[in-house]
Amino acid sequence: MRLEAITFDLDDTLWDNGGVMQRTETGHYAWLDQALNEWREGRLGEQGGGAPPADAAGRFAERFPLEAFIAHRLRLAAEHPLRRGDFTWLRHRALGELLEAYGLPPEQAAHWARRAMERFMALRHEVVPFEEVEALLEALGRRYRLASITNGNVEIARLPLGRHFPVAIAAGELLAPKPDPRPFLAALARLGTTPSRALHVGDHWEDDALAARRLGMQAAWIGPDDRPLPGGIHRLDHVRELPALIRWLERQR
Repeated sequence: MRLEAITFDLDDTLWDNGGVMQRTETGHYAWLDQALNEWREGRLGEQGGGAPPADAAGRFAERFPLEAFIAHRLRLAAEHPLRRGDFTWLRHRALGELLEAYGLPPEQAAHWARRAMERFMALRHEVVPFEEVEALLEALGRRYRLASITNGNVEIARLPLGRHFPVAIAAGELLAPKPDPRPFLAALARLGTTPSRALHVGDHWEDDALAARRLGMQAAWIGPDDRPLPGGIHRLDHVRELPALIRWLERQR
């Protein structure tokens, strides 16, 4: 086949995301709890500065532990199904609502929710790509048009790897998370190619492999098992195996 373009998932395809999310989840919430506590103590000690609202008693994370924040996000996703894949919106909204429930007036709740999300996004982008990824993308970018399609909230332009992706699709922000076909179609349109000339690479069976294949793309699935594969889906153990698959595909007629 004549391959023109390759689209990539990001999390758990180009880097191991499990540790990143654990550090990010706990780190930004602990930061918020500590920053709020220091702010409250400072306000209480100011002469004429006024104290925080009486309802904001005790530490934030004691009243609303991390598990409560997670549960609140899940409820919001159920209540706003169109936003279920917009993780930044869900997190920001959940933080603001919990901060108001903690006793902060809306303006202060909005301020601290924004600060916490800034901390979240800083930690979220502390990713370490697999060692082969930089050279792999450099080489592929010389021959093919590349795009990223993610359901996550990594802004690839903030990473050094972003230079390899002139097209970057944040599916959640489109309100059409994978396996919805729209983010794939948006990427292909911007790449100026058709599904039959494109390959998608990702680790999720439904969101990446099956979704791409339904559109007529070839799919490289970085999967953990040896399940029978339908035609057009090719299993990889690791993204480092991608060049060999591409060479094989290009020999096919």
